[in-house]
Formats: sequence, C-alpha cells, structure tokens
Amino acid sequence: MAMRFPAILTHARAWLPARTTVDARERLRAVMGAGIGLLFTALLCRWLAGPLAASVWLIAPLGASAVLVFAVPASPLAQPWSVIGGNTLSAVVGIAAANWIPDPALAAAVAVAGAIGLMFSARCLHPPGGAAALLAVLTHTTHFSSALFPFFTNSLLLVLAGVAYNTLTGRRYPHVQVAQRPPGSDARFSQADIDAVLARYNQVLDISRDDLESLIRETELESYKRRLGTLSCADIMSRVPISVEFGTPLQEAWALMHERRIKALPITDRTRRVVGIVTQADFFRQLDLQHHEGIAAKLRDLIRATRTVMSNKPEVVGQIMTRQVRVASADRPVVDLVPLFSEGGHHHIPIIDAEKRLAGMITQSDFVRALYRAVRPES
Repeated sequence: MAMRFPAILTHARAWLPARTTVDARERLRAVMGAGIGLLFTALLCRWLAGPLAASVWLIAPLGASAVLVFAVPASPLAQPWSVIGGNTLSAVVGIAAANWIPDPALAAAVAVAGAIGLMFSARCLHPPGGAAALLAVLTHTTHFSSALFPFFTNSLLLVLAGVAYNTLTGRRYPHVQVAQRPPGSDARFSQADIDAVLARYNQVLDISRDDLESLIRETELESYKRRLGTLSCADIMSRVPISVEFGTPLQEAWALMHERRIKALPITDRTRRVVGIVTQADFFRQLDLQHHEGIAAKLRDLIRATRTVMSNKPEVVGQIMTRQVRVASADRPVVDLVPLFSEGGHHHIPIIDAEKRLAGMITQSDFVRALYRAVRPES
C-alpha cells in the first residue's frame, strides 16, 4: 500500500487545476472584453428581436463562446469560422433532432454527437456548439429560422465585438497563420517535423500550429539562456581583431585574409568605429561566375592594382564592402546571437565597446564552441 501511495497522489494531482501563467493585466483584459462583447451583442439582438417577433434573443452557449473569443483569442476553437459556423451548424442539427426524434433523451444525444461530427467535417470545431445543439433540443426549437436568429446573429455580433476589442487591446484576432519560414532557415527542426509529430499525436490541439512552433523556438532560446548563463560576447570574442580601412587596396585585404586564414574583415574609420565588413563572398560577387573556368585568373585581375589614374573596376575594399553591418556590444549576452547565427545568415559579428569602437570579433565557430562548452561542461 505504501508503494502505491505515490502513484495515487500523482493521479489525484491530475484532478487539480493547472498552474496559470497569465498575469493580472491579461485576466482583466479578458474579463472586460467578455462583458463588453456580450453587452454589445445582447443590446443589439434585443433591439432586433422586436421587428423579428422573436421571443429568444440571446442564447446561453454564447457565454462559453465569449470565454474563448476574449480569454483565448489565439485558440483555433475561438476563430471566427469556429464560433459562427460551430454554433449555427450545431443549432441546425439540434433543431433537426428536435423535429424528428420524439424522445428528448435520444434527441439530445444524437444532436450533440451529430453536431460534433458536422463541426469536424466543416472544420469549425467549437465546444459551445455542443451546447447550442443541446439547447435546441431541450427548448424544443422546431423552426429552422431560429438557426439564423438568434444563433447565427448572436455568434456574428460576438465575433465582430471580439475583432474590435482584441485588436484595440493588442491581441491578434482573427489569429491569422503567419507566413511560413523559408526552407533551410533553421536546421534544428523543420515544419515537416512538426507536422509529423502532430500527425502522431492525433488529437485536437487547442493551439495554432504557428504558435506551437513559436513556443518551441522560444523554449529552445530559453534553454540556451539557462545553459550559457551570464556569458557575454566579451568572454568569447577574438580580442585583437584584424581590421582594415575603407581605402585598403583589394590585394592587401585579400592577402591578409589568406595569410590569417579568415573569411571576413571589419572595415573601420580612423576612430576604430565599424563602417562595413568585407568577406570572401564580397570578392567573388565582383566576378562573373556564370562560367567557372578561369575563376582564379578573374580573381587575380580583380585584386591587382590598376596602374593608371582611371579604373573600370573596384580598387579598394570600401568599394565592395557590405555597408549594413550587424554588430553587438561587448556586454551583450551571447545567447542573443542565436537568432543571428542560426536564422539570420550571419557568420561574423563585430563586437564594439561602450564607445562604439571595434573591440573584437565573434565567428560562427566561436559561438558553436561556446555553446558546446555550455552544453557539455565536463568536456
């Protein structure tokens, strides 16, 4: 019995509420939104009920819909089509069951089950839809026009209120799927990996696919922060960076890169402030690479200094350098460089001091080495 107690305790904890990560401000935002949205819907539908001679102008399932629209606006279950389609189609199923099945208990069961099946097929799964179908049976609603008013009208007005309120309070609603990442932008996991896991999971997930991907990436970043701790750029940078100036001849810069076995040189002014960066790719961009024959000869012609006053090709690094340079301060946490190296396509990051002067250089190799040491401290 003593051995089984921990298992019983673990099972009992599953019945307790999960810990919430929502702060007081977000809770207040949701509470106010639900109140305002329902008030707007109720007042307008009560006004419409007069000309339509409708006795019911507000449905109970709308309260549950309001919870989703205002408290979890990013949920796939709370999107406009889910709310409007889910409630309306479920009402149609419930009305049909009320008309054609005399036994209320059987009609209720068939209505809810049929509503779930229809919502799955129409891709508008919405939990309050089950309540809408049940409500139609229990109130013995037999007129299919009731699906338009109040079910459809209530749902539409609540969604419109949700769009306005969530937008004004900084929440994206409808929660449109963001554009897909370009292939190869991140090697850690791909969109196909997420699709494969979701297919294996084979359950309804109350979070959008893009939000799930974003959470995974942010979790990875948080893990890097924990592992790298307080490590700063100054801790891993090359402290005596090799640099050149705007007017350095191409031949001199290329020879320096070849001699020191480096692939990039920061370009600085006379005060050591970074004005650009030149890489091997910048040199090759000046060549005609449509034909691979004679690349070495083309490179020699490019870097060879012109003896005449006029020249029809670049002569100094300032003419071929990349002017938009991503730099990082020496006291910046190393973990902040993760997106730059993994997704931004950068291989060299110049490091600057408090006076914005060149203080060092971090290469992709430096970063990977630091990350490896953080993950494998015993090595």
